[in-house]
Amino acid sequence: MADQGDSAALFSNCLFLFIKSNDLDGKSMTGLKETVKNHGGVVKEPTDDDPLDLEKDEITHIIANTIEFEDYTQATSMMIAVVKSNWIHASVMKGRQAQIRPFTPDPRMFFSDVVLSCADIPSTDKDTIIGATMAMGGMDSENITKLTTHICALSMDHPKCQIASKKNPKCKIVLPHWFDDCFKLGKRIDEGPYILPDPEYLRASPSEAVVVPSSQHLEGATSARPDYMPTPPNDVAGARPNLTVFEDKKVMLSADLSIRDRLKIIIQGLIHNSGGEITDDAEACDWFICQYRDGPQYVRAAQAGKTVGNLSWLYYTITHNRWTDPLHRLLHYPLPRDGIPGFKDKKITVSNYGGEARIYLENLITAAGADYTKTMKADNTHLITARNNSEKWDAAVDWGLERINHLWLEESYAKCQVQPIADEKYVRFPPRTNLSEIIGQTFLDEKRLRALYYPGGPENSTASSKLKRKMRDMANENSYSEGPAEGVSIGRQAHKEFDVMMDTDIDYAQKTTEVFGVPAPQKRRATTQFATPAKGRHVRAGKENETPSTVSSSSRSAKDKALNRLSALAPDINLYEKEKKRGLKDNHGLWGGKRAADQIEREHLNRRSVSSPAAVSEENENEKETKVEKRPAKRTKPSLPDVDKRVVLTGFHRWVNDKHREDADRKKLRELGIAVVMDGQPCDYLVAPSLVRTVKFLRNLSKGVTIVSSSWIEECLDTKQMPKPEDYVLKDKENEKKFGITLAKSVRQARKNNGKLLWNIPIYCTASIKNGPDGYRAIAEANGAIFMMYSARSGTTIKPTQPEEDEGGPDPVYLLSNSSPDERKLWPKFADMATKGNMQPRIVAADWLLDVVMKQEVFFDEKYLVNNFFG
Repeated sequence: MADQGDSAALFSNCLFLFIKSNDLDGKSMTGLKETVKNHGGVVKEPTDDDPLDLEKDEITHIIANTIEFEDYTQATSMMIAVVKSNWIHASVMKGRQAQIRPFTPDPRMFFSDVVLSCADIPSTDKDTIIGATMAMGGMDSENITKLTTHICALSMDHPKCQIASKKNPKCKIVLPHWFDDCFKLGKRIDEGPYILPDPEYLRASPSEAVVVPSSQHLEGATSARPDYMPTPPNDVAGARPNLTVFEDKKVMLSADLSIRDRLKIIIQGLIHNSGGEITDDAEACDWFICQYRDGPQYVRAAQAGKTVGNLSWLYYTITHNRWTDPLHRLLHYPLPRDGIPGFKDKKITVSNYGGEARIYLENLITAAGADYTKTMKADNTHLITARNNSEKWDAAVDWGLERINHLWLEESYAKCQVQPIADEKYVRFPPRTNLSEIIGQTFLDEKRLRALYYPGGPENSTASSKLKRKMRDMANENSYSEGPAEGVSIGRQAHKEFDVMMDTDIDYAQKTTEVFGVPAPQKRRATTQFATPAKGRHVRAGKENETPSTVSSSSRSAKDKALNRLSALAPDINLYEKEKKRGLKDNHGLWGGKRAADQIEREHLNRRSVSSPAAVSEENENEKETKVEKRPAKRTKPSLPDVDKRVVLTGFHRWVNDKHREDADRKKLRELGIAVVMDGQPCDYLVAPSLVRTVKFLRNLSKGVTIVSSSWIEECLDTKQMPKPEDYVLKDKENEKKFGITLAKSVRQARKNNGKLLWNIPIYCTASIKNGPDGYRAIAEANGAIFMMYSARSGTTIKPTQPEEDEGGPDPVYLLSNSSPDERKLWPKFADMATKGNMQPRIVAADWLLDVVMKQEVFFDEKYLVNNFFG
C-alpha cells in the first residue's frame, strides 16, 4: 500500500476524465490536470484516433461540475465516481482521496456544498440535522474551519458563532428551521430569511410581502411547444455561433412535430452544418425528436435507449450548444397525448407565482390534462400557490379547495400519476419563502415512463441498442429507489490494492478504512447464485486479477458492489428516517416547541466546558481540513417486542402538562408491545376516560374500533404487564343516558357503516363557528360526508336544478352555524342556493353532526335547527 504521506501516490490508482462545462472551462481544467498528474494520476484525453470508451479505458473518476453529459448514464451503470472539481483540492488537502458522496454534482443531493457545524442545538436535534445533512451530500465538522459553510444555532451566544463572525465571514449562521424546511420540501431553499443574528423568519409577519425570485431552472423549458427558436446568449450582430453539439450525431425529426417546411429546413441545415445527419430510421438515430409519447417510432427509440426529446429541448440544445438530458426538465420530454390519468376533471388556478414560473405552471397544468383558469371560481378544485398568504388563498379556504405548492403538480407529472395531497412536502409553505425559487428542479421518472409508454424491449434490436438499454437499467438499479435521494447514484471509490476476485470482505473493509477513512461493511450479501464469469479485458500491469465488466452476466454485478459500498452510509440515512418519524409521533417538528426548550435547558445544565474563544481560535488557525465528527459507538439496545396493539388516547389526564412523564410512559407501553399512535393512523383500540364528544373519540368511533377505559393503560403502566383489553371495555351509563345512545350498539353500527355513515351528504360550515371548522371537517369526512366551507363571498356551489330534472325528491343539505349576527345574514343566501338546486336546506347547530356520529345513525330532529336550538 502506498504511503499516504507520499503525495505522488495520492492518485496513483486513478484514471481521470474531465468534462468541460460552463462551470469548468479549459483554463481551470488545465490547472486541475497538472495537479492530478503531479500526484500520480493519469488523465484520459480522447482524440479521433483514440476515442473515449469508459469501460475499455478503465476510467475511475469523472471530474464534472454537472451531470448534463451523455456518458453520465453509462458512468452510473458502471458505478464510476462522478465528482466536482473541488474533490481534487479536498483530496490534496487531506492527503488522501476524499469521500465521493459530498462532491457529487447531482443537484438532487442538495446539501453537497454544505459543511455544517452545530452550536447550541439539543443533542437529539443535532443528530437529526447532521444525519439528514450527510444523507443529502453534506459534511459535518466538529470545529469551525475555513471550509465550514454553515453553523446551525439558536442564537449568536455560542463560541462557534462568535469565532465564525470574526474569522470566517462567509460562513452562514442559520436557524435549525432552515434545515427543517429543506428536509420536508426535499429541496434547498435560500438561507437568507433564517440567518442570525436578526433572522427575518422570526422578525417578520407571515403576511408581509416576499419578493418573487427569478426561476433560474426554467430557462428554455417553460413550454413544450415553443413559438420560435430563441437567440443564443452570445449572439453577435445576429450571427449564430458555430454549432458543435450535433457533431457525429444522427437526428430524427418525427412527423408529429407539425412544424412548417421552412422551419424544418432551417433546423436540418443547422444539424448538417454542425457535422450531424438527418435520418428517418428510429433504430439508427442517436436523438429522436417528437411531440407526443406514442407511436411505433417513439416506442422503438425509447426502448433502444436513444435520447428522446421534444422541440423545446432541441431549441435549448441549439441555443446553448450543449447536450442536456430531456428527462431533467419536465417540458423537454414529449407530452402524454391524453394527459396524466386523474387530471382530466380538475380545474386548477395559480397564485403567488410570476413571470416564467407562472407560464411554466400554466403549460404544465395543460400538459397534465387539467383545465387551467386565470381567475378562481367556486368550481375550481385546486389552488397551486407559492405562499399561504393571498386573496386567492383566503377564498380557497372558504370554498374548501385543495391548496398545495407546485411540487405536487411537478411530481405527479414526473411519476405519471396523481400524488396524494396528504404528503407534507406538498402543503409546506415556509413563511418567508416564495417557492418559485425551487420550481423546475424535478426530474422525470424513467422507470415509470418505461412501464407506461414503452414496456418490454424492441425486437431485432442492434447490439448498440441492447447495450444502451442495459446501461439505463443498471443505472436505475444502482440508484436509490425511494427516499429523499431517490434516483441518485453515488460511484465507488477506486482502490489500488483491492482485488474483487482475491480479497476477502474483511480485507476490503480494512483497506477502505485505512486509505479513505470511510468504514466499510465486513460482509457482503450472501448469494447462492453462480454465473459464468465475463470475458476478461486487458489487464494492467500490477493487477493479478481483473474486475469483471459491470455490464455482464457476472454474479459480482455493479449493483451488488454498489450496495456494499453504499451500505457504509446506511446509519446516517436510517437516523434521518427514524428522526422524521419521531418528529411526527410527538406532534412536534424535528425541533422547536416545548421539546426543544426542554432539551436546551438540559444542554445548558450538562454542557461540557468549552475552551476559551482565544484557544479555539488558535486551534482553528492551525487546522487545515474539515474534521469529521466521530460519534462514540452506541451501546446495543435490547430489541423491542413486535407491536401487538396500536392505540389512540383521548382525554388521558395522566399526561396533562407533563411531557417528560408522557415520554417515559410511551416507552414503557412500547416495551409491552403497545404503540401509542397519532389520531388518523390505523389503530386497534381507542382509550378514553369516559364517553366524550372529542374529535379523536368521534373519528375513531367511526372506524368501529374497540373503545376501552383509560384504566387499562393505567394498569399496564402500574403493573408493567398487559391485561386483556376486552376486560376494560368502556362503560359509561351516565353519559350514555345523557347523549341517548348505547355505546356498544354505536360501535357495532360503525363497523357496519364502514366509514360511510354520511356518504356523499353535503355538509357546509361557517368559518366562525364555535371551536373552528377543522374539527367538524375531520369528523364529517371520517364518515364519508362532502364537507365545504360557506361564507359571504361563496358563490353558487350547488348546480341550479328544476324539480322535474331530479328523479327523486329534494335531498337535504346542511349548514353548520351558530347564532351570531354575521352568520344570520348567511342563512337566506344559503337557503336560496339550496332551493334553486332542488335541495332541502337545513341550517343546524353543530350538535346535530356530533349526535349523529355518536349514534352512528342518520336522523334529524327540528330541535337542531338554529332558530330552535339557540332560541
